[in-house]
Amino acid sequence: MEEADVRRTALHDVHVEHGARIVPFAGYAMPLQYDGILKEHARVRAQVGLFDVSHMGEVWFRGPQALTVLNKLITNDLNRIEDGRAQYTAMCAPDGTIVDDLIVYRFSDEEFLVCVNASNRHTDVAHMRAHAEAGATITDESDEWSQIAVQGPCAPELLGRVFGPEAAQMKPFRVAAFEYGEARVLISTTGYTGEPGGEIYLPNGVACAVWRALMEAGADLGVGPAGLGARDTLRLEMAYCLYGNDIDRTCTPLEAGLGWVTRLKKGPFVGRDALLAQKEAGVPRKLVGIEVFEKGIPRQGYDVLREGQVVGHVTSGTKSPSTGRSIGLAYVAIEHSAEGVELHVDCRGKHRPARVTKPPFYSRT
Repeated sequence: MEEADVRRTALHDVHVEHGARIVPFAGYAMPLQYDGILKEHARVRAQVGLFDVSHMGEVWFRGPQALTVLNKLITNDLNRIEDGRAQYTAMCAPDGTIVDDLIVYRFSDEEFLVCVNASNRHTDVAHMRAHAEAGATITDESDEWSQIAVQGPCAPELLGRVFGPEAAQMKPFRVAAFEYGEARVLISTTGYTGEPGGEIYLPNGVACAVWRALMEAGADLGVGPAGLGARDTLRLEMAYCLYGNDIDRTCTPLEAGLGWVTRLKKGPFVGRDALLAQKEAGVPRKLVGIEVFEKGIPRQGYDVLREGQVVGHVTSGTKSPSTGRSIGLAYVAIEHSAEGVELHVDCRGKHRPARVTKPPFYSRT
């Protein structure tokens, strides 16, 4: 990607001040790491870390039929949540494959915010508009918003110090509006690390001020920045899917272990007929957690074998900083997907012993 094609987030100058290693990611110049992936990972697990996730997209659905229109585009059911709550879901093509995984924030029957993956923003909006029924406006406001993820055991206290006690007391998967000066910001208690905390949606113009306020207010809490490298190891310990690695247009939610957000009985939605047919015929493969033993780390694209025969492939893998174990996610044929099944992973020509393991790989308890 040419440098001219790489965009900067509103927080770019902050990252430079922190000495971040900047890399192109999803069309943006993003911080990969600051003082080291392992340090940043540990900071989030034990204290609190700040992530710039302004590359993510923000799409609003508004109008008298917004609930109905959006509900027919996603696999989950927005009728299951109340105003002020968030919901994880997938959005499928007519053939049942995954266009993207999303978080939807419900403000009312007539107003929803959809957070989309950075690399999928334009594809997602085009898909939404192509398949949406009348009765709602779909507005891509991604260029107007920044997003800061505040994650870690001390995150609720930090949010409370900057935004008030109500921010500290929010339960998981909620969303609420707060003020910062004259700016209206949204705080959602969602995240991608498995730790307490939230994600702040805020106008670009106040992003740097809020970041610095969080750093100052959390100095005694051990707050510090965290980059994409730690974000990936943290999410993988929780077995959270990454679009482009673990899910994409080659797999369905039923194969990816997202049946729990696929409400086939809710009524029509894009891809439902294909998913019903797949469920009836039998899902051919499944995304599973694996642990690799001896000297081997599962990497994306590595073959998974059983009794010398290739039965799947790795989609994501790392050595877990929290546990020291070599962990990964892999699609394997359904007959080899049960917990405890013994496998091998081809790690650069070496067949390392592995086992199907029930995720997540890490738990605070």
